[in-house]
Amino acid sequence: MNSSQCQVVKGPRIGVRHLQSLLLFLGLTVIHIARLNVSVAIVAMTNAASTNPNFPEYNWTERHKSYILSSFYWGYILTLCPGSFLCRRFGPKVVFFVATIGTAVFSLITPWCISWGDWQAFCAIRILQGLFQGVIFPCVNEHLAMWSPPEERNRLGAFSYTGTDCGTVLAMFISGMIANGAMGWPGISYVSGTLCVVWCILWLVFAANNATESRFISEAECKYIESSLQHNEDFHERSIPIPWRAICCSVPFMALLVARCSETYGLSTLQAEIPSYMNGVLNMDIQSNAVFSALPFLAMWLLSYVYLIVADIVLKRKLLSLTAVRKLFNTLSFWIPAVTLIVIGFLGEDHANWAIALMTLSVGVNSGATIGSSLNTIDLSPNHAGILMGLSNTVANVIPILTPLIAGVIVVDKHDRGQWQIVFGIAAVIFFLGNCVFLAWGTAEAQPWDADDYLKPKDAETCQEKPAPVATIASAKESVLEQPMSWSERYTTKVTD
Repeated sequence: MNSSQCQVVKGPRIGVRHLQSLLLFLGLTVIHIARLNVSVAIVAMTNAASTNPNFPEYNWTERHKSYILSSFYWGYILTLCPGSFLCRRFGPKVVFFVATIGTAVFSLITPWCISWGDWQAFCAIRILQGLFQGVIFPCVNEHLAMWSPPEERNRLGAFSYTGTDCGTVLAMFISGMIANGAMGWPGISYVSGTLCVVWCILWLVFAANNATESRFISEAECKYIESSLQHNEDFHERSIPIPWRAICCSVPFMALLVARCSETYGLSTLQAEIPSYMNGVLNMDIQSNAVFSALPFLAMWLLSYVYLIVADIVLKRKLLSLTAVRKLFNTLSFWIPAVTLIVIGFLGEDHANWAIALMTLSVGVNSGATIGSSLNTIDLSPNHAGILMGLSNTVANVIPILTPLIAGVIVVDKHDRGQWQIVFGIAAVIFFLGNCVFLAWGTAEAQPWDADDYLKPKDAETCQEKPAPVATIASAKESVLEQPMSWSERYTTKVTD
């Protein structure tokens, strides 16, 4: 094969691969609105006087609230690993659609279920939503692995993942406005469900499992994507066996797991507890609470693009390797929040502005974890990206089940600043230690077990390891004996015998 044949065909600067990334961005946005609006809704539902008093108010204890906040993840972790297999079997397009439409249905019926079954029914709805949403991140990684050329993977992947930040901002911001308006707190669920339905329509029309299945892609872009990913013509029809033992014994993957668990603990603490902290310690009403609760995640969303641009420049100019970029960004996104969380715990109502500023900094800087470690599953194994995401998310998302429960046990009185200091201090320590592990053993290099033929016997190795048949040895000896030998060779043979 000559050099011209080996050269990768360049596709258009803007194409269908960017449309797929945009669809993933929008999908993660609507999903996170439906997932995270509960932290604001629960404040409105237990304090109707601060929003619209025309809707029911519930006298739920802090323990009940912690059950509601964590119940989503009880269902979520159960479908993360099955989600990886479902993506392989049916493709990300179908699985992502079913997950989102299921989320929409349960969002729309949430107010009725609460009026019928109180906080227990709310927990049940959240568990069911978690079951549907557990398959989503394996779908995202599988989709990115099939659509992202290696040199664009950081850009397309990071942009897609910023949908989580956008969804978090909107969940915090618009939920407070809706609860304070004519629709009241039930409107939060109705708006969330409707947004999910609209996205499902767009996804069905424009999404495709890979470049070869897309109705809208040009031939040049299709060739560019497939050749850059080094896919053979029959790649999408083949089934690559999963090297379970190699994955579970992989040190870089274990380091990634620790980093993901640490990041999930810190971020879920902030996502779930900021509204309660602002209401309890800083004495903010629901409208101000919603705005200032959204502010840290707005910073997170905007800073994620700053991280993306900086990473793009550094990698294009080859100032740092991809592994170095991952570790640098992960360090910034873990250790800066660790420091700010400790300081926040010592601030009260008199220093509300400082508390808000530090929370904004803490959450905003944490957006670097997307480039730092979240995309690392695709680095380690593009062929098994969905499986790695399923495994890592299964382990990591046990954590958000625990964080509200731990906070619920520690924070008995939401006005007690000392109790919040313990909650934020635990998160800070976990942030620090988790990044230490990733610095020591993390990498962005593709692992040997990613190879298509990793579990297949290697012909060369098989030939070296197999003993030669006896018949072959005998025939070889006879052929040597039949050849004429010199006097010295005969003497040597005789002495040896």
